[in-house]
Amino acid sequence: MTDAEDRKPQSDEARGSYEPEVTSEFAVPPGLAVPRAGGESETTSEFAVPRGLDVPPAEEPEGSAFSRPSTYSARGGPAAFTPAEGVPVVGPTKDLPWQDRMRTMLRMPVTERPAPERTVKPEEGGPAVPRVLDLTLRIGELLLAGGEGAEDVEAAMFAVCRSYGLDRCEPNVTFTLLSISYQPSLVDDPLTASRTVRRRGTDYTRLAAVFRLVDDLSDPETHFSLEEAYRRLAEMRRNRHPYPTWVLTSASGLLAGAASVLVGGDLVVFVAAALGAMLGDRLAWLCAGRGLPEFYQFMVAAMPPAAIGVALTLTHVDVKASAVITGGLFALLPGRALVAGVQDGLTGFYITAAARLLEVMYFFVGIVVGVLVMLYLGVQLGAHLNPDAALGITERPLWQIGASMLLSLTFAVLLQQERSTVLAVTLNGGVAWSVYGAMRYAGEISPVASTAVAAGVVGLFGQLLARYRFASALPYTTAAIGPLLPGSATYFGLLAIAQNEVDQGLVSLTKAAALAMAIAIGVNLGSEVSRLFLRIGSAEKRRAAKRTRGF
Repeated sequence: MTDAEDRKPQSDEARGSYEPEVTSEFAVPPGLAVPRAGGESETTSEFAVPRGLDVPPAEEPEGSAFSRPSTYSARGGPAAFTPAEGVPVVGPTKDLPWQDRMRTMLRMPVTERPAPERTVKPEEGGPAVPRVLDLTLRIGELLLAGGEGAEDVEAAMFAVCRSYGLDRCEPNVTFTLLSISYQPSLVDDPLTASRTVRRRGTDYTRLAAVFRLVDDLSDPETHFSLEEAYRRLAEMRRNRHPYPTWVLTSASGLLAGAASVLVGGDLVVFVAAALGAMLGDRLAWLCAGRGLPEFYQFMVAAMPPAAIGVALTLTHVDVKASAVITGGLFALLPGRALVAGVQDGLTGFYITAAARLLEVMYFFVGIVVGVLVMLYLGVQLGAHLNPDAALGITERPLWQIGASMLLSLTFAVLLQQERSTVLAVTLNGGVAWSVYGAMRYAGEISPVASTAVAAGVVGLFGQLLARYRFASALPYTTAAIGPLLPGSATYFGLLAIAQNEVDQGLVSLTKAAALAMAIAIGVNLGSEVSRLFLRIGSAEKRRAAKRTRGF
């Protein structure tokens, strides 16, 4: 081929014969006949109808994003818009106590919570949001300072906010800090308020009054203004404790005496334990008046019972010194804080639970230091305290049941409970010890299992009484677990440590810790079982009760 021929334009066939060998991966191999559609692209949608499938022609060949679906029905269609108060959904059963209803909604996401029904409040133009948040924090402060669990405090705060129409709120409770955040809508800035709990006091009468206030606020048929709620809250703060100081001191002594009878003491032991506990109570009051921390108050209060027990041993009086010291320890063991701490841990409030259990540990260490000082002095002076005396506890069912009921009654007085609840908690304590005695002595079951079952019965009965009266369960359970507290195991562990038998002492203290955990878990489990499977109370009974009270 000449140069002129090279410069001539080549035909299509000639150009095709000289194409390079490198082709695309998606090119059709030679010799494979592929039918071509008339002018359509080979690239199809994955939603295209397969070949061979007969589909009736649609009204519109190409669907639009705004076109109505073929399955649309005007009768079953959704609402044209979302109302400002939210889409109404099926909420919790209305005849349940407010604690259960609020707890159920707190565990739901904010977007799934049912909106509260619109209620007409006395304030024109709606309530003032900052004042509602302040009222909520003050109510939560009283509940948390009184020993209520973190979940119940959050439920009460949520109930107060919802009673005034603030449904998009999030309460948060820790050991010493309360906070609540309210967001009016998704585009508005949230409002947040907080309050610190600095002082704690045991007054179950005030706790019951706060529960009644929250119960009235959460009732849709009673409309309380903010001024009325503040007035009732101020009355609760001004009210004095139901029992004078001398009654509390006497109750402390009777509690120690009843506990000494439970571990085999006689009349002399009863009197000695009562005197030691009353003296320790007065010394603790003196330390509290001087502003000393509670650690030193517990340490000082634990010394007189141990000192009296050691003195009786040194004077060779034929009594059980171990029963005297054990009875004095029963009046000091922080059973209320222990149950609340374990309950917070089981319900997911781990920070608050850790703080409560750390507080219990400090109190327990204070008791240990006070008793160990007296026991060490007694051992140095030649007192022969026998750790094996725990094996000689005599079984006296009637005396022990009576002592357990007296212990629960005096414990209820120390907790400043209402007089109307004292009888119920006294009977609950007697039932608890009866169950424990039947399983431990008659059935020869391990003490940890027996304690757990007895504590479960206490929690079950306490929750039943609380749900029947729409009140807190603490006044019906805390005092009833008094007879089950591990006083003797604690004493004998400390005595073994004082006598240089550290291994035996640690074993006994570990047993005491196991008994304490069994009490707390049993109480919580009994309460949860009653809430899950039992329905007590109805809306009709509740409204009638409110009319009877004059609200």
